[in-house]
Amino acid sequence: MQTRPAPEAATLIGQGKVEELAAAVVSGEADVVIFDQDLSPTQQRNLEKLLDTKVIDRTQLILDIFASRARTREGRLQVELAQLNYLLPRLAGRGVQMSRLGGGIGTRGPGETQLETDRRRIAKRIKRVEDELEGVRSGRALHRRRRSAVPLATLALAGYTNAGKSTLFNRLTRATVLTDAKMFATLDPTVRPLVLPTRRRVLMSDTVGFIRNLPTTLVKAFRATLEEVNEAALILHVVDASSPAAAEHTTHVLKVLSEIGAHEIPQILVLNKVDLLDTADADPATLQRRLLAGLGSAEGDRQPGEMRAVAISAATGAGIDQLLTAIDEALPLDPVVRTTLDLDQGDGATLAMLHEFGRVLETRYVGDRVEVEVEVPESLERRLRQRS
Repeated sequence: MQTRPAPEAATLIGQGKVEELAAAVVSGEADVVIFDQDLSPTQQRNLEKLLDTKVIDRTQLILDIFASRARTREGRLQVELAQLNYLLPRLAGRGVQMSRLGGGIGTRGPGETQLETDRRRIAKRIKRVEDELEGVRSGRALHRRRRSAVPLATLALAGYTNAGKSTLFNRLTRATVLTDAKMFATLDPTVRPLVLPTRRRVLMSDTVGFIRNLPTTLVKAFRATLEEVNEAALILHVVDASSPAAAEHTTHVLKVLSEIGAHEIPQILVLNKVDLLDTADADPATLQRRLLAGLGSAEGDRQPGEMRAVAISAATGAGIDQLLTAIDEALPLDPVVRTTLDLDQGDGATLAMLHEFGRVLETRYVGDRVEVEVEVPESLERRLRQRS
């Protein structure tokens, strides 16, 4: 840790601290120096030269972890895009020494440098990956539209990395998503059905874990993944209640939710890992007060005091019944409404859906159109209106 009035433009930490760090590298025989802060390309090059060892910053470390966790094609594309955007301004060539010289006397001197060639190649690759990810995003949007055609609410698990979201997801849906005590073990969203105590069926989505100061390149790269949170009717905000930094983690998650436009969605505060706490400390109200006491008051953010809190243990199953009841009570009711829809006669899929999920009262054929008077759930009526 270092306290100084402003970062040093050349090295971030200043010449004296660089000399002190260089001595520590030598005495500790360190292979790499990691900065818990983003370094500019110039700062990174200067530090590597002065310390004579590999230097990486916070973003590069997170990207390396992400790269080791990516399993699906989408996950690998997202990580590659973030890595390429991070690498592009950090390319360092050898100038004219690496240039491709002209063809002889009378030419205009050195040709294109290797650095310029690498930059162009990376820019092309970034464009290709962005196009592929846009295809993934379109496919995910199509899946969401298909899911939204059926009036099922969607729940999204959100929380700090390693809070136990995937363990809870498996406990609720009987899925077999990878669970591991590692950062970012889940990179790809998984959607599974869940039946609530009132026999209502909902869909649950497991998402990537958040972290403080999430790099902008990652937020952009994982846009397709984070959209699952934006589309949810209810967010289960999972907190590791046994962590000393639980309040700080909650603040960071609320901040990221606000950044992606999901802060207005109703939330339930899921206080996980209470099996690791003393019995006296596992009371939801006590845990909620502890979180609230250490929480920064970012203006416009919803505070945990305004949310319903449920204490659970995803590992042992304690409190799961109370959580399911809370979800049932928090989800907005879907009243049946009476409406008249004007459809194309060839739209057999919508007509079949109305018969399956609603009560058709009257059908009138006018030319190539069909007017259907029907009683359907409000959510289905709203989605059909948006499509027409």
